[in-house]
Amino acid sequence: MTPDAPANDPLSVSSDREAQAAPSHAQPRSQSQSQSEVPWPAIGIGAIFLAVVIGLAILLASGTPHSSATAPPAYASQISLSDLKVSQVQNFVGGTVTYLDGTVANNGDKTVSAASVEAVFKNSLAEVVQQEQQPLKVLRRSGPYPEALSLLMAPLAPHQHAEFRLIFEHISADWNQQLPALRITTLTAK
Repeated sequence: MTPDAPANDPLSVSSDREAQAAPSHAQPRSQSQSQSEVPWPAIGIGAIFLAVVIGLAILLASGTPHSSATAPPAYASQISLSDLKVSQVQNFVGGTVTYLDGTVANNGDKTVSAASVEAVFKNSLAEVVQQEQQPLKVLRRSGPYPEALSLLMAPLAPHQHAEFRLIFEHISADWNQQLPALRITTLTAK
């Protein structure tokens, strides 16, 4: 309060409050800006640099694309896959499971105890829409339901043939519903 203003004068009270508030805002502008300003240009440049480094690391880590067209094992020429049939069933959760059944024949003089088959599914334009590798399993029909067994449990002897089954839980909706191309990719024979 000022000494010459009466104590009950509302104008003098408001001017006192303004006088008290003024010193807190009266700091020099350059000092308050330097304390609260964030160096956004430097942060932006750092973020761009970091994104470029991460992008380069991803490109270098992926390298050249790996081709799945490796040469089949030598004994694979002695194995034939024939009589292919495709069937589809609905599972208990409403999805479609696709079975690819056929006959595998061992035309050589060794016992096959393991093999993997690559199935290539195409669309109506003959473009690959799915490529999947699975172990070859022999189909046994000794019980009430057919059972697909690993070749470790049911090896394929020389000059023997057996039914086989490949099971696909999901195939691309773009598949042309034609038989996939099959190729033996790995094989163990003794």
